[in-house]
This record gives sequence, structure tokens and C-alpha cells, in this order.
Amino acid sequence: MRNPIYYILAALAAVGLLVAPYLIFHQAPIEPNMGFIQKIFYYHVPFAWAMLLSAIIAGIAGGVFVFAGRESAERLSAVAAELTVLFGVTVMTSGPLWGKKAWGHYWVWDARLTTLLLLFLTFIGAMLARRYAGPMGKRIAAGVSLFGAANVPLVYISVKLWKTNHPDSSVVMTLSPSMRAALWTSLAAITVVYVLVLWARVRVEHLSTQIDDLAIEIAERDLVPTEES
Repeated sequence: MRNPIYYILAALAAVGLLVAPYLIFHQAPIEPNMGFIQKIFYYHVPFAWAMLLSAIIAGIAGGVFVFAGRESAERLSAVAAELTVLFGVTVMTSGPLWGKKAWGHYWVWDARLTTLLLLFLTFIGAMLARRYAGPMGKRIAAGVSLFGAANVPLVYISVKLWKTNHPDSSVVMTLSPSMRAALWTSLAAITVVYVLVLWARVRVEHLSTQIDDLAIEIAERDLVPTEES
């Protein structure tokens, strides 16, 4: 990674990841009803944002590959699908910990939780398809990612469409200034971390493709040295 912008973003992410815990655990007040466990909120929301953002990127890139055949778009879609699952794990872990305190159960078949679980499983399916579906695996995975991205708006509006225990997203705008500063700092830091990981993984995927192409070219031209040569 020779691009200086990458290291500038890395420095900003490092600062944000240091400042965010201070704001969360020292400045933001303890919520009177839920107590200290409510501070999961400051990580759960940014993780969910990164997950949904990644799903949208995976779907758009997958659509470009399906309809335009651009290999670079396929690599981006595959990497974004991986990160959707990765951040999905953090969401599906932090959410139940918060839910146990709020609802008395780690999991309820709430509309928001159910649609989010469907999104998570969809992108696991995309990863499995790319790896195990043979010659058509990349195209199938891209199509699945496109389908998964179409589910993102449903996840977002599920709270308003159906009766749900999950708080509405508008609660973010009603936070007190001290809570808002902690949330937005954490959100910005985790978003930059997501961009950095996406950037690095796309680069690795690109180099891996170049190595595979070079190996094929060497084999086709019979350029592998032998003992006699």
C-alpha cells in the first residue's frame, strides 16, 4: 500500500479509536433505565452501519459484474461480501447482549432482527457460492450479493413497517449532545477502519489474481525450468 492517503486514513482511524472509548466511557452519561450495558449502543450502531454499507457496495459491484462483466467489480463485490459477514458477526453478537438487558432475551423474532439475519445468511451464501459453485461461482455470488443489497432498505424500514421491539433509527437524532459526540466519533472511526480493510483486501485480491494469471501463463508457455535446463 504505497498510496499516502491510505496512511493518512489509518492515522485518523487510530486517533478516532483512541478518542471514541474516552467519550463513550468517561463523557457519555450512563442511561438511567438500562445502565452501563447501554454503552454497547456506541459500537452496535456503527457496526450495523458498516454492515449495511458493505452489503450495498457488494450488491452494486455484483450488478456491475453481472451486467458488464468487469472483473474488478467482481473482486470488489467478493471482498465487500466478506466484510458484510465480518461486521455482521459483530452486529449479531453485540445486539443480543444489549437485547438481554432490554427485552430479557438474547434473541426475539423481531422484524429488524429477522431481516438482518436474512441479510447475514444471504452474504454467507454469496461467499460459499463463489468458492464452491464451480465455473459459474463468481456470477452466482455476484447475483446473490445483488439480491442481498436489495434487502438493505427492508432492514432499515422494518421497524416502521411492522410492530417491533427494536428502537427506531430516528432515536439517534434525539440523543443528548454528550451521547451524540460519542456515537458520531465511534461511527466515523469504524467507518474509516472499514474503508481501510476494504481497500487492503481489494488490493490483496487483485495481486492474487495477477499471481494466478502469471502461473497460468507460465504453464501454457512451458516456462517452468527443468533439471536438464
